[in-house]
Amino acid sequence: MFDLVRNNTRLFGGVLVVLIAIAFIGGGLQGYESFMSNDTVAKVADHKISQTEWDAAHRKLVERLRAQAPEADAASFDAPEVKQRALDMLLRDYTLMAAVRDQRLVVPDTRLARIFQTAPDFAAIRNADGSLNTKVLEAQGVSSEQFAGQLRQQISVGQVLGGVEQTGVSSKVANRQAVEALFQVRDVQWLKFEPKNYVAQLNPTPEQLRKFFSEPAMSAVFMQPERADVQYVVLDIDTLKQRVTVSEDDLRKSYQDNIKLYTKDEERRASHILIKAEKSAPAAARQAAKAKAEQLQAQVAKDPSLFAELARKNSEDPGSAVNGGDLDFFGRGAMVKPFEDTTFALKKGEISKVVESDFGYHVIMLTDVRGGAAQPFEEVRSQIEDDARKQLAQRQYAEAAEKFSNMVYEQSDSLKPVADELKLTIQSASDVLRRPGAKDQGVLGGQRILEALFGSDARTKARNTEAIEVGPSKLVSARIVKYYPAAKPPFEQVQAQVRERWIARESVAAARRDAEQKLALWKQAPDKAQLPASVQMSRRLVFSQPPQVLDAALRIPEKQLPAWQVVDIGNEGVALLKVNKVLPLQISAEEEQETRNQFAHYWAKAESDAYLRALKREYKLDVKVKPAAAKASEAEKSASGG
Repeated sequence: MFDLVRNNTRLFGGVLVVLIAIAFIGGGLQGYESFMSNDTVAKVADHKISQTEWDAAHRKLVERLRAQAPEADAASFDAPEVKQRALDMLLRDYTLMAAVRDQRLVVPDTRLARIFQTAPDFAAIRNADGSLNTKVLEAQGVSSEQFAGQLRQQISVGQVLGGVEQTGVSSKVANRQAVEALFQVRDVQWLKFEPKNYVAQLNPTPEQLRKFFSEPAMSAVFMQPERADVQYVVLDIDTLKQRVTVSEDDLRKSYQDNIKLYTKDEERRASHILIKAEKSAPAAARQAAKAKAEQLQAQVAKDPSLFAELARKNSEDPGSAVNGGDLDFFGRGAMVKPFEDTTFALKKGEISKVVESDFGYHVIMLTDVRGGAAQPFEEVRSQIEDDARKQLAQRQYAEAAEKFSNMVYEQSDSLKPVADELKLTIQSASDVLRRPGAKDQGVLGGQRILEALFGSDARTKARNTEAIEVGPSKLVSARIVKYYPAAKPPFEQVQAQVRERWIARESVAAARRDAEQKLALWKQAPDKAQLPASVQMSRRLVFSQPPQVLDAALRIPEKQLPAWQVVDIGNEGVALLKVNKVLPLQISAEEEQETRNQFAHYWAKAESDAYLRALKREYKLDVKVKPAAAKASEAEKSASGG
């Protein structure tokens, strides 16, 4: 069964996405009632979403994300934003399912069968007669009944928004405005006032810096985050691998038992001369082609050194003829059977008799052979030992994980007992931040481990955290050695940084004052303006100008032109621009139609989103947990004492 999946990996990849998507909705809406906890986190219509269901949806989402990005940091999947995304998906799914129920949207069996038999996504799980390949589903733990039910549910849910998206129509006026917004070109002059040009004239006093440092906004800037010095232990497969031993006899036995794994497939390099003769060709034509091939075979058999020259002049395989008939190395299964059988029966340097295939008649010369022999034991010994250690470690992991989990909980005042028992190293980390993602903290960077580590038990009572899985077969327990609450440092400690920030702010302000003075002067006396030559600006053609400049230049109403404006461009300073005029619109019929089509698509999507929001209001969504962004903001305020 697993070979079937393995041999169809490429085709099956698309189906996996479909199955995961269906399973997410199906798992979210079915099968949880029997073990839901009472801790309701949200409600849609008459359905309550429990913490248990949210956690299950989060796990399914993580599986999907891991499949899409296997190299991603496992800790990132535990971030509040990912959990919020899982909850948002549940809310959306339940809203749409409520609409399916109230709108009585039914998917007939005939439509279900037609979609399955024609959709490319399901090609890998369709038999030749169009029926369902149950073996592929079973390999994923899905029954045919579950698949049909989940597919029916997905189609029903798709009908709710599909009707809106497929019927969205935008007005001609709106279409025209969208086209003009993208293709309109304006003649603009602009000048950048860079902060670095004003730094030399700034020399703050200590009093100015202290006043700046005391501003409320600076409290957040200079606040040192909540952090801790930490001890931790890690139990994983790599740790256990170092403890297991494998005898030399066992390694050699494994080598002999799996000798095929260490044997490189034999590959052969050949050159050929092809005289084409299709099977459907008249007998006389085929006989003439064969006679020509036999004549060439006789020549090269007599003098093999002529093979490359004769192949270039006579072979009707254009891909290899230019290379003197050379086909490079190939293994079994790469060529048609008569050609392969003959090639793998030749000795190096030997020339075949004429070989007939579906392509015509071949004369083959074997030029080289490689592979086909097992690698010596000494060459693969380290690989065999590593695999053996890993297998033994995996067998021991379940028992070790249980002991690890029990000991860090039962003897929570120290990590030494579990470290001694399982021969683990107690590691240390300084300045571990409470907020995930602020810096790379390795195994201590995930949301779960940080929540446990900075929770009241671990923080105030110096207890071990519970054993927390931070990756596949990887457990961590940690404890705080020294805790540092969020605090604003004394002025003297950060005086240099305060001065840098003051200079940065005041240099931008000085640049703005200079730009505003020049604007007033040049508006009154345009002949004194020292602006560079004009450039053309449009949303379709973005060059070196900052986006704030482009946006400001295109937002000024056309009837106000020519117009002047000072624009903030962030750390780059400010820009003074003069928008002179709108240039005639230049757009091809094809570009205009393409833009209208795109705008119609966006319009339909906007209407679909608006309809979904209306459905959520109708079904009275009641979310009892706060969004991730709000929770993170509150955590920061709490940590800073605000």
